[in-house]
Formats: sequence, C-alpha cells, structure tokens
Amino acid sequence: MSKQSILDMAAGILNAFSLEGKTAVVTGGASGLGRACCLALAGAGANIVIIGTRPADKVAVVAEIEALGKKAVVIQADVRNEAQVAEMAKKAFDAFGGVDILVNSAGVADVKPIIDFDLQTWERIMDINVKGIFLCTREIVKLMLKQGRGGRIINISSLQGSAGRVGDPAYAASKAAVNLMTKSMACEWAKDGITVNAIAPTWCWTEMTESYLSKEEFYSQLQQRIPMGRAGNLEDLFGLTVFLASDTSAFVNGAIIPLDGGGIACDGFPAAT
Repeated sequence: MSKQSILDMAAGILNAFSLEGKTAVVTGGASGLGRACCLALAGAGANIVIIGTRPADKVAVVAEIEALGKKAVVIQADVRNEAQVAEMAKKAFDAFGGVDILVNSAGVADVKPIIDFDLQTWERIMDINVKGIFLCTREIVKLMLKQGRGGRIINISSLQGSAGRVGDPAYAASKAAVNLMTKSMACEWAKDGITVNAIAPTWCWTEMTESYLSKEEFYSQLQQRIPMGRAGNLEDLFGLTVFLASDTSAFVNGAIIPLDGGGIACDGFPAAT
C-alpha cells in the first residue's frame, strides 16, 4: 500500500466508525447490557432490531433509539427455540432489507450453593446463554453469507467465563462456552468477511445486578479488586461495541476483550493501603 493510500485511510478514520445504512440485531436489547448496545449502535447510525420474549418491555428502548434519529423494530422470539429463531432471522432481514451486525446479549444468571442448584435452573442458564447464541448466530450468519457483504458478530460474555466462584456451576460455565464458541465461529467465517468477537465485562450496573451492587460490603470488596475503583456503567460498553461493529475492527477476529477497569491486569488483588 502506498504512503498516500495510508494517509487517505487515516483521514477517513471517523467515517470508518460510522454504521449508517447498517442493520443490527440485538438479543436481550430491552434492558441491561443489551440496551446499552442498542443505544451505542443507533448512536453510530445503525437501525436496530430488538429480540426478546416480552414485546411490551421494549417500548422504552424503541423510543430512545428513535430519539437518536434511527429506526427500531421489535421481534418476539425465544432464543432457545430453534423454529422461533429461524423465523426471527427472516423477519429481521425483511425489516430493513438485510442484517450486518448481530449482538448476542440475552443472558441470565443465578448463584447459590451447588448442592442446592436444581437441574431446571442449570438447564435454563445453559440454554439461554449458550444454545441461544448458537442458534441466533447460525441463522443470522446464513443470511449474511447470502448477502455476501460480510458481517459482525458480537457476543456478550463475562470475566466469569475464565474464573470459577462459589455457587456458580452454570453461569461461569456458560460464559466459558461462549468464549470458545466465539473462537470457533471466528475461525469458520473469517474467509467470508464475518468477524466474531466477544466482550467480557466485569460487574456492571444493570437491573439484574443492582441487588448485589447495592450491598455496601459487596461493592466495597469489588472496588478493591478494580483499579478504577468502580463497577462498570452501561455507557462503558459504547465505544467497544461500536468499534467491534464497524469497519475499523475488520482485522480483529476471535478476541475475548475484557471490559473491567483493569481488574485482570492487576489479577484482582486489592489495592495496597
């Protein structure tokens, strides 16, 4: 590549982050990390297809997306149900004439002593967190391959995917599975211009985590393990989500990217006092 070509590319770097004209499908997009991803992608120019089981819950985020000047539609589907996911993919494609980005954000968690952990809860977590990503990605990628213009898959994992904890036989295992599934998918579709990466956040303030983070003792311990001294906020996902969805990340593939305020860098040890 010539020096001038490189300079031309550098001059257009801001445009490379733009998602104008693209469509993003976000599972679990009505709340929590999924909502953050919806707003980030819409803010960068994408139209959004929100997937979930309760359409009424998505009214608020649709209004937020529209306030950003973009369009949003809601499709009801259970990510565990193969037939519903296949139908969802077709509807998502028809909504805006194509699909460019998929964010797999739908997920659940439960923590309690392992000997008290019932099989129904274990299966529910594994089905939503693992099977859901497999089914949604498989069906959306079928459409991306037919389009022939590449695509971006972003899986929402967790730092817990690389470490165990007391009372967690399911969530941690499910996120470890997400990490390796991300890598396998990245290997398979790279030649087609479809990249697959995962974001692995630490504890972030969401509806699901508020009951834990609001406990003074728990939050104080968490602050000591994170050099930046706080849990994540939803807006902390914005930049990384847009980067992984945009053309600027075209050579980033199969990465599991921590979003943790430096927790892994310091190995989770409390700050010296």
